[in-house]
Amino acid sequence: MDWFKTVKVYYDKGFYTNDNVKVFVVKNKITSEQYELITNEEFSVE
Repeated sequence: MDWFKTVKVYYDKGFYTNDNVKVFVVKNKITSEQYELITNEEFSVE
């Protein structure tokens, strides 16, 4: 499965928030760089 492509589609459609996308980074499904490409925000865990 192409997690980056799937997450991006759902994010672009408004189904995922930035916090939702962070979970995919934490679970090692996408990289922090891919998070930044999807959300246009720097990745940080708070």
